[in-house]
Amino acid sequence: SIQVARQVPAKSMNETNHSRVTEFVLLGLSNSQELQPFLFVIFSLLYLAILLGNFLIILTVTTDSHLHTPMYFLLANLSFVDICVASFATPKMIADFLVEQKTISFDACLAQIFFVHLFTGSEMVLLVSMAYDRYVAICKPLHYMTIMSRRVCIILVLISWLVGFIHTTSQLAFTINLPFCGPNQVDSFFCDLPLVTKLACIDTYVVSLLIVADSGFLSMSSFLLLVVSYTVILITVRKRSSASMAKARSTLTAHVTVVTLFFGPCIFIYVWPFSSYSVDKVLAVFYTIFTPILNPIIYTLRNKEMKAAMLKLKSRYLKSGQVSAAIRNVLFLETK
Repeated sequence: SIQVARQVPAKSMNETNHSRVTEFVLLGLSNSQELQPFLFVIFSLLYLAILLGNFLIILTVTTDSHLHTPMYFLLANLSFVDICVASFATPKMIADFLVEQKTISFDACLAQIFFVHLFTGSEMVLLVSMAYDRYVAICKPLHYMTIMSRRVCIILVLISWLVGFIHTTSQLAFTINLPFCGPNQVDSFFCDLPLVTKLACIDTYVVSLLIVADSGFLSMSSFLLLVVSYTVILITVRKRSSASMAKARSTLTAHVTVVTLFFGPCIFIYVWPFSSYSVDKVLAVFYTIFTPILNPIIYTLRNKEMKAAMLKLKSRYLKSGQVSAAIRNVLFLETK
């Protein structure tokens, strides 16, 4: 059935023949009503796995003193950003599987646009910071702790959030003043900037070019920096075939895998101009849901230190009888 935009009269007397869209209709991942309960269960489990996996990495890094190093500090921040990337739209999408009319207010739509570019922009810069950390560790090991001090690590994280904020503010500036007075169907599960822009009542060709230029510059510049960094690292690793470099190669493989999984969909959506909306929808699911769930798996399965720290964490908090003793103490205090 055709959704009709809810409209309110324009404020200006010169615009009495126009109206303003106050909500959008999200078409979601599928129109099939039979698939909605199945998708609800699948994505609920995936979102739960994202939260548990990334929270586990943050908890492991913060509680194990052996992991209080620049690499794991940046990894814990990456896990936090992954939780944010997965949370700006996924809970709304899961809730929409249970309703027939998937609507979102105009302000909430702009908020989704703001947060998706804030979090993804921050993650791009954070991945570059992690590549720089690996470059210093492998290419300049004697100066590693001097160069990658705690102050430098905090500055790198702050820069990633600052770049993400500047990026999303510039993107939102292209959209917030556009007139929306007619079509209101967004063919996705969240308000993606290219799709929302096309619903404006004016020609958005120039605006679309600016959006692509903005996102394309951040994506491609970050990606090129990563390619250059990892190329230099790989050349250095090849020259050093000692056993100490085996660990570096393993860590490097994990980093390259994460970068490929994250930047691939982003470049296709915001830089490559020939992808269809159906392809964009699949890629959007990939970088908002599958990448945040794959990152913890990649970094833990290929990292002996993380696996050892997690086993230590498990033995510390899940000792036999410790949980039941804690429950008894709580019950005793409540009945006291």
